[in-house]
Formats: sequence, structure tokens, C-alpha cells
Amino acid sequence: MNKFGQGIREDISGRWKYYLSDYTDGFHYKSVASSFFLFFACLAPAVTFGGVLSIYTNGAMGVVEMILSSAVCGVLFSVVAGQPLIILGGTGPMLVITAMLFTLAKSMNLEFMPVYFWVGIWTAILTMSAAVLNLSNIMKFFTRFTDEIFAALISLIFIYEALSSILNIFTDLGVKNHNDTALLTLLLALGTYTIATNITSLRQSKYLNRIMREFLSDFGPIIAIVIMTAVAYAFDKVNLDALPAPDQFGTTSGRDWLIDPWGIPVWARFLCIIPAFFVTILVFLDQNITARLVNTLDHKLKKGVAYHWDMLLVGGLIGICSFFGLPWLVAATVRSLNHVRGLADFKDIKNKNGIVENKIVAVKETRISGLLIHLMLGVSLFFLPMIKQVPMAILYGLFLYMGIVSMQGNQFFERLGLWFMDSELYPQKHYSRITPMSVIHKFTLIQLVALIILWGLKVSPAGILFPLFIALLVPLRFMMKKLFKKEHLDLLDSEEESIDEENHW
Repeated sequence: MNKFGQGIREDISGRWKYYLSDYTDGFHYKSVASSFFLFFACLAPAVTFGGVLSIYTNGAMGVVEMILSSAVCGVLFSVVAGQPLIILGGTGPMLVITAMLFTLAKSMNLEFMPVYFWVGIWTAILTMSAAVLNLSNIMKFFTRFTDEIFAALISLIFIYEALSSILNIFTDLGVKNHNDTALLTLLLALGTYTIATNITSLRQSKYLNRIMREFLSDFGPIIAIVIMTAVAYAFDKVNLDALPAPDQFGTTSGRDWLIDPWGIPVWARFLCIIPAFFVTILVFLDQNITARLVNTLDHKLKKGVAYHWDMLLVGGLIGICSFFGLPWLVAATVRSLNHVRGLADFKDIKNKNGIVENKIVAVKETRISGLLIHLMLGVSLFFLPMIKQVPMAILYGLFLYMGIVSMQGNQFFERLGLWFMDSELYPQKHYSRITPMSVIHKFTLIQLVALIILWGLKVSPAGILFPLFIALLVPLRFMMKKLFKKEHLDLLDSEEESIDEENHW
């Protein structure tokens, strides 16, 4: 596929025939359950990342900008995207690279917002060019090896943010009623996580009838939020951190919404193409790897993929956000995977080894849930004082739940667990039937080292090079052919069932 724009045309023609059913298939209670859960699941990182972004950029962007960007981009993406199950949002890596841009602009005595504008415009041009040049075809060289490392990183970011936020409450001795506040924060966070996890697991329970189990399971996270919010209000005399949202709608710093692009010299406008190149790599990989994870065969999706068209759309949205000084958004891995699971039907299936596993058998592929999620985010901007009443502790629990749930199905964590397991009790998996355990451990160790390096780069001053290392995982995977036998590598780096990915590209 080398013709200019051919991938986009094929994506549109392949998905257009399902457009009406994308709405009619959404008239199901799962859409409602998923929408309310993902509303909080999207609001929490929008507020958290927005608050952190405000600190990193000295108030140039913050909570309102992040929520507004999530709402507008999310609605547009839900309506016209090729894969509407993908959720756009702020991500940890994008937060890091934006902070790097602010530091770079400050070191060069340049005004940040014009620099942000020009980097965004160049990124939009480069990203949209990649789409029309069919560069998403490169993703066929990415394998489960890279997907697992990237997904593990994003899951760990969510878990880390939750646990570090709770720990900070215990170490902040300046908090009024410190001991009560710290203890209640911990109880609310763990309570939210525990209730959501246990109610969701009712799907596999022997009690109640199947319809009731399914219904309660789908609404598990929402039930947890409601219960723990009631608990928080029962202890209203204890000071708890609330959502750091402003009292009214407006930019964080009070600046104008439209950015003045002429606030930096001409040479700086063209120099912005250099950091834009790194941002483009991050957008390209983040978007496409998340799309691969959403479209995996394990999810049993039927309506096809749209890598090129969605990449074009994300590039266009980055350009629009740059004009208004809004945070750039890209496919959010954890939220997207939770969206898929929220719309999925599960069934206990006995595998070849006689082990019963809870597997996805179908997914409601719809635009309605994504549309509702982001419309509610938009409406929330008019109820900022009410949003501030939700304790952050409950959202920390939701972060923890999302991070741990998104680890399910990631074979990297499964194989990592083998290091601590009794060798006589190893589960029988497709990759362990032929592959020696020493080979499995070596493969897992390489992934773990790559994950540690990625995390180190993310938090280091060289964070802007973070996207390059993700891209370097592909040649690393090719070099591993010299360390492993082909049959072993194929088993460790493939789905359980035979995969033919050519139809994706």
C-alpha cells in the first residue's frame, strides 16, 4: 500500500458501512454503565494531569484546559473516528514532553505559549503527513513484545500515581487533622478499589442469576464511587483533598484563549520543528500501539480497523488544540482498554489444558458510550464547584483499579509472576508447552530491562528522547532472533491462536 492517501480511503470505505450500526448497537445498558464509569475514569486523570501540567507550565495550562480539550476532542473523535472504542486523553509521556518544552522555552528566553503553538502546528503537519503517506503500515513490524512493554508502562504509571498520591498524604505533616485525613484517604482509596474489584468479579460468581451478575458487574466501579462518596460524607469533619478544579470556567492563568503565534522570532518558529519531530514520534507510537491493543484478536472486534484515518484525525485535533493553548491528546491506553472491557460480554471458557478462563466473547462496538463520556466531561465544566466536592481519595482508588485491571491479559506480568511461583505449579500456556522455562525467563528479563529504561527516561532530564527508545524496541526485537530459536520466539511473541495481521495493513 504505497499510494498517497490509500490507507485513509480504505479505512473510510471499510468503516462507513458500519456507521449506522455504531449507534444502534449502543442502545444497551452496557453503554450507560461504561459511560458513567469512564466519565469518572476520564475526569480523574484530566484533573490530575491538568493539575500537574499547571505546575510544570507555571499556570499556562491547567485543569480547565485539560477537561475542555478532553471534552471537545473526545466528542469529535467519537463522531468521526474509525475506531470509536479508543479514548483520547492526556497521558504521562505527553505530560513529560510538554514539561520539557516549557523548560526548553524558558532556557532560550522564549515565551512558552507561542513555542507550544508552533511545536503543535509542526506536529500536526508531520502527523497528518504520516497518515496520508500510510506510515501506520510500519506498525506491522511491531509485535506483542513492544505492545506488552508499552502497556505495562502505562498501567504502572496509573498505579504509581495512585500509590504516590496516597503516600504523600501520610508524609505531608502540614495537613490539618493529619492522622485522620491520612487514614480516611487510605480507607476510601482501598475501599473504592476493593468494592469495584469484587463487584466486577461477580460475573464469575455462583450467586444471583446471570443477568443480575452481568448488570452488577458492569456497574461495579460506579457502585464503588457512590458507596465511598457516602462514606466520605459520613466523616465530613475530617479534612480531605477535593478535586483541584477552579470555581469558574476560564483559563488557568487568565490569558486569552487564542494564542498569539507571533510572540517569538521567525527563527524560533522554524526551530520548533525539532522538538515537534519527537512529539510526532510519541503521538505516532502512542496512538498506533493503543489502537493495536484495542484491536487485538482477544477482544473479538468485528468492524475492522482505521489506523490511518484515526492518525489523520488526531493530527488535526492537535493542530486545533495548539491555536487555543489546550493540551495535546492522544489515544489513552488504560482508558481505552477499560472502555473495551466495559462494553464486553464475558464467558467462562475451558482452554486446551482444561483450565477455565473468563474470556471476552463479544464487544458492543458503538460510538454512543464515547459520545456520552465526553459530553458529560463538557457539561462538568459548568458544575466545577460540585466536582470539587468529590474526594480525591476515591479517584486514587479508581486510578488503582484501572491500572490493575489493564494489566489483565498482559502476558509480560503473567510471565513475570513465574519467577516467584513454585515450578511444579506453573500454569500450562501455549508458549510454555514447547519453550524451555529458562528461555521464557530470559525473554521476560529483556522486557523488564526495557521497561526499567523507559521509566528511567520518562523521569529524567532526557525525557524528550523517550519516544525514540520506544521506537528502538522494534530493532531490539529483530536482534533477539540471534538470542532465541525461531519457534520459541514465535510462541512467546504471538497470540495463542494463529494471527494473520496483514488484513490490518
